[in-house]
Amino acid sequence: MRRSLIASGIAVALLSTAAQADDLTIALIYGKTGPLEAYAKQTERGLRMGLEYATKGTMTVDGRKIVIVTKDDQGKPDLSKAALAEAYQDDKADIAIGTTSSAAALADLPVAEENKKIFLVEPAVADQITGEKWNKYIFRTARNSSQDAISNAVAIGKPGVTVATLAQDYAFGRDGVAAFKEALAKTGATLAAEEYVPTTTTDFTAAGQRLFDALKDKPGRKIIWVIWAGAGDPLTKLQDMDPKRYGIELSTGGNILPALAAYKRLPGMEGATYYYYDIPKNPVNDWLVAEHEKRFHSPPDFFTAGGFAAAMAVVTAVTKAKSTDTDKLISTMEGMEFDTPKGKMVFRKEDHQALQSMYHFRVKVDPNLAWAVNEPVREIKIEDMDIPIRNKR
Repeated sequence: MRRSLIASGIAVALLSTAAQADDLTIALIYGKTGPLEAYAKQTERGLRMGLEYATKGTMTVDGRKIVIVTKDDQGKPDLSKAALAEAYQDDKADIAIGTTSSAAALADLPVAEENKKIFLVEPAVADQITGEKWNKYIFRTARNSSQDAISNAVAIGKPGVTVATLAQDYAFGRDGVAAFKEALAKTGATLAAEEYVPTTTTDFTAAGQRLFDALKDKPGRKIIWVIWAGAGDPLTKLQDMDPKRYGIELSTGGNILPALAAYKRLPGMEGATYYYYDIPKNPVNDWLVAEHEKRFHSPPDFFTAGGFAAAMAVVTAVTKAKSTDTDKLISTMEGMEFDTPKGKMVFRKEDHQALQSMYHFRVKVDPNLAWAVNEPVREIKIEDMDIPIRNKR
C-alpha cells in the first residue's frame, strides 16, 4: 500500500512538472521601482493587455498557457543582470522582455547570449543595444535612439535652421545626440552646440545659458532640441529662462502623458514622437484605446503601446515557429512583420531592430486635458528614415 502511494505521488509530481514545463513562461525585467518606475508600470500594463489581445483572451499560445514572471531591477545594471539570469535559469523563462533603463539593458545583453535565450528589449532605446553591444539573441520592439533622433531631425531640420542640443550624460543621451547630429546634417540644418548634464540635474541655468550664447547671434530659425528621460523637467526650466528674447525655440520628442503637461506652455512646438494615443488609426490601437479608457479611465500612454507591441511580437513569433526553441525563434523573427498599436513593425534581419513609423507632431493646447495634445503633422514612415545598421555582424 505504501509503495502504491509513493508511486502515485511520483506520478502526480511528474504530471505536475510536465504541465508546468509546458507553460510558455515570459519574464519581464523592469525598473518597477526607481527613477523610471512610471515607464515600467506602463510597460507591464501594455504587455498584459497585448497578450490578452493577441491570444483573443485565452492567454494561451499553441496550446500553452502563458505565465508572466516579473522581476524588478530598480534600473540598476547589476540587479538587472542577476534578475535576467535568475529568470532564465531558475524560472525557466522561454523568452525575456526588458528593461526600462538603457544602462541596465546593456548589462543584460551578454546574459542572454550566455543562456542562449531570446531577450526582447522593451523599452530601452540606446543604439548600442542593437549596435556594437548586440548579439544574435537580442531583438527590440522599442524604437532606438536613431529612430527617435532621425525622426526629430526630419521634423525640425531644414536649410537655414540652427540647432543646439541638451541631453543626459549617459548612453541614452549621447547615442541620441550622435544619431540626431548625423541625420540633421542631411537636412541642411546646422548644429551649433551640444550640452550634456548628469541624469539627476534639476538646475539647468548654466547649461541653458551656454546654449543661448551659442545660438543667440545666429541668423534664421534657432532651436534647442532636448532629449531627456525621467525627472528633471528641462523644458520647463529652459522656458523659464525666456529663450524667446533671443528668438530661440524649444523642441523635443514625445513623452508620457504626465510629462506632456509641461508641453502646454509650449503651444506650436514641433517634434517627433514614438506614440500618442490619438494618432495611429488601426484596429489594434482602436482596441487598446477603448479598453484602456474603459478599464483605467485614461488613454493608453507611450510605454503601454511598447509593452503591447512586445506582446504581439512574442505571440506572433511563437505561433509561427510553433516552438520556443531559440534557433527556431530567431529564424522566424528575422524579417518578421507583426501588428502593433502603431501599425506594422518588422524586425530587421541584420540587427533585429523593429523598424516602425514615427510621428511629426505640433503641440496643441486643449483646456479640457491635463496634458498637451500631440497634433499630427505627418506620419514619418519606415522608408522616410535611413536608420543605420551599427552592429558588427
